[in-house]
Amino acid sequence: MGKFNFKDEQDFDKVSEKASEFYVSVGEVSCPYFGEKIVFNSAGFKHLKFKSDQVARPRSEQYARLKLLTLAPQVLSLSRTVQGISHVKRFERIRTHSRTDTIFKPVSYYEFIAVLENVRVKVVVKQIDDGQKCFWSIIPFWKIDPVNSLRVLHSNNLEHD
Repeated sequence: MGKFNFKDEQDFDKVSEKASEFYVSVGEVSCPYFGEKIVFNSAGFKHLKFKSDQVARPRSEQYARLKLLTLAPQVLSLSRTVQGISHVKRFERIRTHSRTDTIFKPVSYYEFIAVLENVRVKVVVKQIDDGQKCFWSIIPFWKIDPVNSLRVLHSNNLEHD
């Protein structure tokens, strides 16, 4: 997969454009673990670029996630086991009857870890209440914990990872 550092803005824009086109083309992927389809909706793609509303991820982090995006459908379509499940309650923006409300809902995150093309990644699937399961994030195995110099997959906050 190469390095995760972009050379210039044109390189970043090119990877971003290709990732956007790929993401739209995926639509949904059948996941053997759930025995159902995982949807690749706009919320998942937005999460790759933003940590939360109006807080963009650093360009280098966006670049790494967008570059690895093609692995996410493969990981989900091959996964028969889950490596982590997290259940939380949080405020979610829900659209019902032509209206958007922020409602306190139970949210589940499912983590799938795989090594594909010599790259270890974690793919996160998000489910709000008993709703549809959707792709939420892809996280490269590349961060180093500054305290003990060990590799870490995430910050233990799946909403922001």
